[in-house]
Amino acid sequence: MSDIANTPAPPYYAVIFTNLRTDIDDGYGEMAGKMVELAEQQPGFLGVESARDDLGITVSYWQDLESIKQWKANVDHLEAQKLGRKKWYAAFTTRIAKVEREYSL
Repeated sequence: MSDIANTPAPPYYAVIFTNLRTDIDDGYGEMAGKMVELAEQQPGFLGVESARDDLGITVSYWQDLESIKQWKANVDHLEAQKLGRKKWYAAFTTRIAKVEREYSL
C-alpha cells in the first residue's frame, strides 16, 4: 500500500480513516491486509493509500456514495470495525469527501 492510487478524473469520493492504535496487535496486520483485498473486490472501489507512524491514515477512493455505503455494510468489514473498536484503535475519525479536482507530479 505504499503506492499513490491511480484514480480516474474527478469527481469521485475519498473515505479518510485517521486513527491512533492501541498497543494490542493480535492479528491487526492480517486483518488490514484482508480488508484491502476485500475492498478491491467491491463495486465502485478506485484505489487506496495508507501511511502509519504514530498516526495512521488510510484513504480509500470510491466512484460514488452508494459504493461507500455498500462497503461500510459488508459483513467482513463490519467484523473488522467491531474488532477495531474493541481492541485495535484508541481513537479514530472517518471523513467522507467529494474530490472535485486533482493534480499530480
